[in-house]
Amino acid sequence: MNDYLVMIGLEMHCEISETKSKVFSSAENSYKDLPNSNIRPIDMGFPGTLPVVNKEAVRMALMASMILNCKQPEHIYFERKNYYYPDMPKNFQITQETKPAPVGIYGELEYECNGETKKALINNIHLEEDAASSEHLGSTTLIDYNRAGVPLLELVTEPCFHSADEAVSFLETMRSIYQYAGISEADSKKGQIRCDVNISIMEKGKDEKDPSNWGTKVEIKNVNSFGGVRDAINYEIERQIDAKEDGIYDEIIEQETRRWDEESGTTIRMRSKVDAIDYKYFVEPNIPKFKLSKEWLEEIRKSIPELASDRKAKYINEYGISNYDATILVKEKPVADYYEETIKLGVNPKSSSNWITSVILGHLNKFDLSINDIYLTPKMLVDLIKLIDEGTISSKQAKEVLYESLTENKEPVKIVEEKGMKQIGDTDTINKVIQEVLEEQPASIEQYKSGRTNIVDFLVGQVMKKTRGQANPAMTRNMIIEEIEKR
Repeated sequence: MNDYLVMIGLEMHCEISETKSKVFSSAENSYKDLPNSNIRPIDMGFPGTLPVVNKEAVRMALMASMILNCKQPEHIYFERKNYYYPDMPKNFQITQETKPAPVGIYGELEYECNGETKKALINNIHLEEDAASSEHLGSTTLIDYNRAGVPLLELVTEPCFHSADEAVSFLETMRSIYQYAGISEADSKKGQIRCDVNISIMEKGKDEKDPSNWGTKVEIKNVNSFGGVRDAINYEIERQIDAKEDGIYDEIIEQETRRWDEESGTTIRMRSKVDAIDYKYFVEPNIPKFKLSKEWLEEIRKSIPELASDRKAKYINEYGISNYDATILVKEKPVADYYEETIKLGVNPKSSSNWITSVILGHLNKFDLSINDIYLTPKMLVDLIKLIDEGTISSKQAKEVLYESLTENKEPVKIVEEKGMKQIGDTDTINKVIQEVLEEQPASIEQYKSGRTNIVDFLVGQVMKKTRGQANPAMTRNMIIEEIEKR
């Protein structure tokens, strides 16, 4: 791979999940397990039905184009993209092509990849309706029209990525933008994100700007996870390089559409690549064009909320959080919201960050959960941290309590009470145990006085053992040193 350059373009599809109804239909826009429960006649392509544009979906699409620094059009048009699929009953999709302009064209977005700042170039972003979903069971195909007509944003980049890492980092940045802007949950488990990947290669040393030096572009369609995108890109790069080095590149690398097969870890041919002319675009006759007022565009621009990059800067500059921890906290909006709620409740930002990034996120990753799935609320975490700050329990005890709270769905404060875990902070009680330990370990006094000061750690451990971990460690250490120096 070191002898080749890679050029990758992305087409990211993300459902707008935060509107009450679909983009051209009054049917409810919500994720439901019960098939065919969110439908209207227009979703089924019944004759005589007419589309009505969802203004909120247009607003969110325009907001996304502004965040991507795109140019917004003077008028909004919709077009028909003609093709037949079993899950597209009208035999056409209402969408937007680049002429007339969609909701956004020619933008750019900075993103981080492996600690470096990169820039992605945006060709366009457009609003369209999603198709229904199909489930294949042997020789039978079942169709669920709940997804038909759900507002869908398609983001098309220029071929500006040169590795799987860059492509996935950009997609993760876009997912956070959709979440933070309140446009979509962007949950791949609900099928809200899909991605098409276009890949071609070129031998190093040739002019990158000359299109004739690049190999044939191959498209990988509808990859449903970011992990799948990474694996599909890496596999396809190797497939094309192997064909090049075996001298059979022109024989097997065609302009085609392939799919990613997770079971075999390979891309598989679907069909020859279809060009835009094959879709026979024309302006949707049932939706008149409408002008975008400057006042409405400015209102949308002012409504853009605090994004992940804004929160990250705040966490670093105002809260003193490390760049690494801030990056982890803002990666998923629900996690950042959880963290901010703890700050509002008056806890130290660094303490909260440490507990969330270490214990809580570790638990979520281990059991493949989201932070919304756990019983532990921000208030419960704050109460636990305050017990540490007050010296009621030690950090070690708190970690045990937190793990139990996450796995057993119990309030941390109740666990502390039930197990009698409160620290002993009474000097007379601790002093009595220290005297016992020093009587049992007389040699340790001489060792300390001869310069082996680390013996104190051993003695603290003996006191903690006798008190079942309830003695205040810092107080115990100071009292041991003070007692030894008296003797």
